Amino acid sequence: MDTLRWAQEGAIVTGLDFSPAAIDEATSLAQRAGLSERASFVCANVYDAPQVLSGSRFDIVYVSLGSLCWLPDVASWGAVVADLLAPGGRLYLHDVHPFTSCFDDAGERVIYGYFEEPNSPFIFDSTSTYTDGEELSATRTYEWNHSIGEIICALIKHGLVLDSLSEHDWTLFQQFPWLVENASGQLVVPEGRPRIPLSFTLLLHLPSKGDEQLDFCQV
Repeated sequence: MDTLRWAQEGAIVTGLDFSPAAIDEATSLAQRAGLSERASFVCANVYDAPQVLSGSRFDIVYVSLGSLCWLPDVASWGAVVADLLAPGGRLYLHDVHPFTSCFDDAGERVIYGYFEEPNSPFIFDSTSTYTDGEELSATRTYEWNHSIGEIICALIKHGLVLDSLSEHDWTLFQQFPWLVENASGQLVVPEGRPRIPLSFTLLLHLPSKGDEQLDFCQV
């Protein structure tokens, strides 16, 4: 949906996901919305994106909420982002704050590590997802946490320049049962509990001496 919203605003977009079902649904939505000429979708592992996209470079790489937890190696992801950006291009990332990923489902106890451990993923078994689909037949998932420092360093070591880092006291999904919705539709910590960061945004750019035509990729 994020990819199609960019297309609705006039961008030429390429969405990438590892799920064939998600790609089929996104392609169908683009057709029904009359956006097929502006939006295309590719099924691939994000680490293979530069090869799958045949070396294409984009002016904007957008990474949406709930993306980084599926990646065991954030440093390799940083290299992918650098390979996808055109000179002068920008990365915009909005994701779950890694501090919150340390807590149990109730949001009361720290039970997971803050820093990346590629060989020690968090293992979960669940029969459903955040969508309203049917029960899952394959219930096991593997997730990894990455600290804010690890994420930023993974990008700047490949030539990107940090423009801004913002930590937010809101998120867009019911990560903990005690979060409450505010007037803007965001989920926040209720009064009486300490404020903690729930999500964050990063903006970085790849230095350039010239301007390029606007293009976009979501990974």
